[in-house]
Amino acid sequence: MIRVGLAGLGYWGPNLARNFDDLSDLVWLCDLSTDLLERFGARYPNARTTARFEDLLEDESLQAIVVATPVTTHFDLARQALAAGKHVFVEKPPALSASEADELVALAEEHDLVLLPGHLLLYHPAVAKMKALIDSGELGDIRYLYGNRQNLGQIRIDENALWSLGVHDLSVILHLLGEEPIEVWARGESFIHKGVEDVVFCYLRFPSGVVAHMHLSWLDPHKMRKMTVVGSKKMAVFDDMELERKVTVYDKGTEQRAESYGEWRTRTGDIYIPKIPNDEPLRLECRHFLSLAAGDGDQMTAAREGAVVVRVLEQLQASLERAPV
Repeated sequence: MIRVGLAGLGYWGPNLARNFDDLSDLVWLCDLSTDLLERFGARYPNARTTARFEDLLEDESLQAIVVATPVTTHFDLARQALAAGKHVFVEKPPALSASEADELVALAEEHDLVLLPGHLLLYHPAVAKMKALIDSGELGDIRYLYGNRQNLGQIRIDENALWSLGVHDLSVILHLLGEEPIEVWARGESFIHKGVEDVVFCYLRFPSGVVAHMHLSWLDPHKMRKMTVVGSKKMAVFDDMELERKVTVYDKGTEQRAESYGEWRTRTGDIYIPKIPNDEPLRLECRHFLSLAAGDGDQMTAAREGAVVVRVLEQLQASLERAPV
């Protein structure tokens, strides 16, 4: 079994600890909080606890490090772990600039190590179904897609809604389309903390002509986690707030009447709900990381795709900071 050390026991770390304890040999827990170390050290008695990240780096028997610390520390800790010869699972985003993300990818490639950014939704069975619908041609030519990711909270001060929420939908959009945008813009407002946008609207255009939109907010009366894809033949919606209706396919579209002078009409057919496996996305993600660390599959694909996500986030952030004309 892969020997794993986990750094960060805050908001998301306990979920990672649970999965890696089940799937691997969890041998280190690292956090600056003594209380958290005591609490989770008792829960995972086979793991040693420490406040020194260096303890994980210096353990030659440790094969992989999971980084679930505050966002601003991701790049530095992941870089140190790769330099020490450890496979790295780092929560999103792995870096706050494209140059840093590219540096991590190059370091992983140089040392023949796995670098897996924690884009959880890419392992969601519903996203896999949406990807299959697109790739099979069932939806026809994709025209546009848009994501809604809104909630009242969790309000942050160390990252804005683009980097906190948008990274989820952006990773899915790039995965579904398989191409990088050629045009992006973003607009947002900081209503709660000055300089930290809590509401952001994004627009992306791709080489194929497909366009995408993201509405991101933690200042909203609705909790929404929804992605809509509109094709020339059918349309599909992934709604993560639904318990049983994760994906809905609508046989709706437009068609030109053969006997007319160019008029178009709308067409409405059946609506169906495909069955989606109930597997936990985080469990699938952790299992995939361990499989890559064990030598199965292409260990660089996830790293390179993660770097593209950071690059587009950086472009959107640059647009967000420019004054609108």
